[in-house]
Amino acid sequence: MKLPSCAGALAASALLTALTGVSTAPPARAAAGRALPSVDMEALVKAAQIDPRRPDDTLTPGAKAAVLLVERALRDRGLLGKEWVDGYFGIRTNSAYAKYQKSLGHTGPAANGLPGRASLTELGKGRFKVVHPIVPGSRVSMDGHVVNTRTRSMLTEAERLLGRDLVLDQGSYNPGGDPTSAGTHDGGGVVDISVRGMSRAARVKAARALRRVGFAAWVRSPRQGDWPWHIHAAAISDTDLSPQAQHQTGDYYLGRNGLADRGPDDGPKVAVRTWEEYRRR
Repeated sequence: MKLPSCAGALAASALLTALTGVSTAPPARAAAGRALPSVDMEALVKAAQIDPRRPDDTLTPGAKAAVLLVERALRDRGLLGKEWVDGYFGIRTNSAYAKYQKSLGHTGPAANGLPGRASLTELGKGRFKVVHPIVPGSRVSMDGHVVNTRTRSMLTEAERLLGRDLVLDQGSYNPGGDPTSAGTHDGGGVVDISVRGMSRAARVKAARALRRVGFAAWVRSPRQGDWPWHIHAAAISDTDLSPQAQHQTGDYYLGRNGLADRGPDDGPKVAVRTWEEYRRR
C-alpha cells in the first residue's frame, strides 16, 4: 500500500535517523500545539564560563537542561559529536558554538564561543525559546575608555555602594592594546581601575563592592606581573568577554585568582553572583 506523502516522509526520516544517528525530523514547532522548551540564557552562559575550567566533568547546577538543548542543536548542524551531548558545556561545546557563530558571519567578541542573545535566538528557531536574556548593550565612553552599557551600569552601582568615584585605567574592546593583559581586554566587560591614593583597606573595600555587583575583581600588585597597583575587574556573564576573560570568570567561580598560575582566590570573600542576580536581589 502506498503511504501518504506525509507518512512516507516520516518513515524515511525515521530510517535515516536509525542509520546515521542524526535526526532529520522537523524542529519542535512542527508538533501542533506543543510549546517550545526554554533555554535559560543566564544558566547557559554561566556553564559556558565555568565548565571549560573545571578539573572534572561536574555539571553546573541548574544549567543541564539548557546546555542539552543547545548541544542537540549544534549536533544536528554537524558541529558537535553526539558523544559530547551531555549537558556539560566544556571545551568541545565551546569550540562548536564558536564555529556556529562564525558560520553566521560573526567575528571578534561575537564569535567567542560564549552564547550571545542574537546567535542563541537564531540557533533556537523552531527548537527552543530564550528566557532570561543577557544584553551587554552598546559601546559607550567612561573616563575616556570604551565599555558597554551593562559594564557602565555595574560600575555606577559599585560607586554608589562605595560612596566614591572609581577611575578607569583601561577599558574594554582593546585588542592588543596592553600586552600585559594577555588578551583579557580584547572583548567587553573588562576594566582596570586606578587605586592611586587608596589605602590597602580602601582597595579591598573597592574590590568587595565590585564583586557584590557581579564582577570577578582582584587587587593586582607589581609583584604579580609587569603592572602597577590596580584593580582588575571582569563582568561575569558579559557575553562579549574575550576567551581569556571567560577563563578568569570561570576560575573566579572555582575559587581561583584569575592569573596564569590559577592560585587560590586572594580577594575579599563575597557570594558570587552576576549583575542580573544582583539586580533581582
